[in-house]
Amino acid sequence: MGSNPVEDLIEASSRVHLSGFHLNGLDSRNSEEERPTTSATENAHKQPFVIGVAGGAASGKTTVCDMIIEQLHDQRVVLVNQDSFYHNLTPEELTRVHEYNFDHPDAFDTEQLLCAMEKLKHGQPIDIPKYDFKSYKNICPARRVNPSDVIILEGILIFHDPRVRDLMSMKIFVDADADVRLARRIRRDTVEKDRDIGMVLDQYSKFVKPAFDDFILPTKKYADIIIPRGGDNHVAIDLIVQHIRTKLGQHDLCKIYPNLYVIQSTFQIRGMHTLIRDAQTTTHDFIFYSDRLIRLVVEHGLGHLPFTEKQVITPTESVYTGVDFCKRLCGVSVIRSGESMENALRACCKGIKIGKILIHREGDNGQQLIYEKLPQDISERHVLLLDPILGTGNSAVQAISLLLKKGVPESNIIFLNLISAPQGVHVVCKRFPRIKIVTSEIEISLNADFRVIPGMGEFGDRYFGTDDD
Repeated sequence: MGSNPVEDLIEASSRVHLSGFHLNGLDSRNSEEERPTTSATENAHKQPFVIGVAGGAASGKTTVCDMIIEQLHDQRVVLVNQDSFYHNLTPEELTRVHEYNFDHPDAFDTEQLLCAMEKLKHGQPIDIPKYDFKSYKNICPARRVNPSDVIILEGILIFHDPRVRDLMSMKIFVDADADVRLARRIRRDTVEKDRDIGMVLDQYSKFVKPAFDDFILPTKKYADIIIPRGGDNHVAIDLIVQHIRTKLGQHDLCKIYPNLYVIQSTFQIRGMHTLIRDAQTTTHDFIFYSDRLIRLVVEHGLGHLPFTEKQVITPTESVYTGVDFCKRLCGVSVIRSGESMENALRACCKGIKIGKILIHREGDNGQQLIYEKLPQDISERHVLLLDPILGTGNSAVQAISLLLKKGVPESNIIFLNLISAPQGVHVVCKRFPRIKIVTSEIEISLNADFRVIPGMGEFGDRYFGTDDD
């Protein structure tokens, strides 16, 4: 008895399925548009958000920085102080330390600061010196600072050098009255630095106030945001944190393609990604944490469906104005990895119809065989296309093209995946600018074998337990 060619095709696909594999035999009219592209920006390390915080001595800069760090508790934030980059005083300067101007631009080792910031911006850890204000020298051990999502660069003259300013994504100037700054300085220097009040006032009149007028105050014009009253201005700090969160939530590709949506990262999401990307994770844990991430992606995707306003009567006989879910909806999974996302969709949408598409490369000639089983009225529905990995974008293009042939409007398609390679995003978004892509993370790139890097391996094999190991 002859076997069913469709069954043979499905069986063959169950052995190996590269979600987002490279297809050589595409339609000639699509070949140029769908070929994976690489660029320096796609392979570059993700740039951190650098915040510069300047202002006069004792203006409240440290308090502002601490409040920003506290509110960005779910992001990796590091603080780099300009005070750490003072020049070590020579023996001759130490004998006349009371005549040394610590508020002059020449007191800082700006070259060392630039070198440290450049390494941090390129994802390299650095050792920041600890400057001792009693011995006026760097002391050991140095402070190890690791690359982070947010780098706060704080100091009185942090805006003075244009090369340092150019590193910043946001520049904040903390403003405070001169008498307030002087009172804070007297309290700080007498208590923390064990200095005589007469010495503090003498240094203030000789160096601090002239340096503020000559070097610090003129840099106020470079600030994007000026915070009066420093750490007491909670409204300003809340607005700054909201802006930072918005910027952090936007991947660089989201700024290019408004139809790309990346779920805002949290330690929970990053932790789950860490587990499913670990080659040593068991199949049971891989399935558990993949399902959690898939559920988040599905819920986020459902949020992009159209809603209508609806009023209901609550048990207290009150009127509640809410929304009504979109009724004309279906899912379409790309066999076989996409089938891992079906349970999450069913859990969110009771009784939803789910179709299937199989895209398979047969041999080395690039011949494409496509199997589809879709709802007959799919052209009248919004479609959630399911495939956990967007690699080259070629299989996605084939699946979306099939949906369009079935009469589904491009704007009615939402493509859901766990991870996306920049090359695949470019291919799909350029070809179909009206569909929406929802993903949980953007990858670095594709390797020479068109595998997603860093990726998570063969998703279907790991999820369904058919891994050779």
